[in-house]
Amino acid sequence: MPIHSIGPGPGPRLTRREALRMAVAGSVGLGAAGVLPAFAAAAPLKGNLKHSVARWTFPQQSIAQLCQTVKGIGFAAIDLVGPEDWPTLKAHGVYSAMCNGAELGLTQGFAGRAFHDQLVERYTRHIDLVAEAGYRNLICFSGNRNGMDPHEGMAHAEAGLKRILGHAERRGVVLVMELLNSKVDHPDYLCDHTAWGVELCRRLGSEHFGLLYDIYHMQIMEGDIIATIGRHHAYFKHYHTAGVPGRHEIGDQQELHYPAICRAIRDTGFDGYLAQEFMPAAPDPVGSLREAIRLCDV
Repeated sequence: MPIHSIGPGPGPRLTRREALRMAVAGSVGLGAAGVLPAFAAAAPLKGNLKHSVARWTFPQQSIAQLCQTVKGIGFAAIDLVGPEDWPTLKAHGVYSAMCNGAELGLTQGFAGRAFHDQLVERYTRHIDLVAEAGYRNLICFSGNRNGMDPHEGMAHAEAGLKRILGHAERRGVVLVMELLNSKVDHPDYLCDHTAWGVELCRRLGSEHFGLLYDIYHMQIMEGDIIATIGRHHAYFKHYHTAGVPGRHEIGDQQELHYPAICRAIRDTGFDGYLAQEFMPAAPDPVGSLREAIRLCDV
């Protein structure tokens, strides 16, 4: 089931998994052909924040090649990797910072009562897989409104999540719901404002449920990024980045100043992961990732 569409704006968009399939032919023999860059010696990262990168943003590389890329830049985590690829991560000493694979998709989430039985079955099984692999974070989604009042959707999400939350607590797994924009990329998605997600966290009242604060998505929906981090950081288990507008590189050609944002995250004492989730538009995607890590290494 596809998750996250690639490419802003109206019209058909590639999903993460479709992008990966389309890149397979081009990625075969990538390393042998010398396409992967030689990594020059670089200064070690400061270690104040733990860095990751979303796997779907590098479809031109196999999972093994992406492991080599991140290790060459100086960090060792990848987001949104499912059980089939965990052995490769472990072989390269790379951590699965945000696990996936239990979800039905972005539109069919815990706000829809009709999906609860399926989701409970899938998440119960996946919580065990995550725990047995030695990982911690497992992504989940609210799904779409489908005509529901936001309060009704929250009541549904609370009821559905309570069916699996005890199991997650016993296995040491954290369920993390992603905040997404419904204005550009994900029309009708319910968990599209921080306040809605925070209220759900308060209702559930567990350290094993929290939010994935996606900076790109929340800049589009509400702005006020640094102040929001200061007010609600206790509920934020994970962060994603991307440039606004366009979801590309996070440098000075877009409206967010990531060094200041990352200092704000650092100053909260955050000990989770900050993951790059931009779509590289420059000719050298690895160079873009290297520069993004440098900007966020505060």
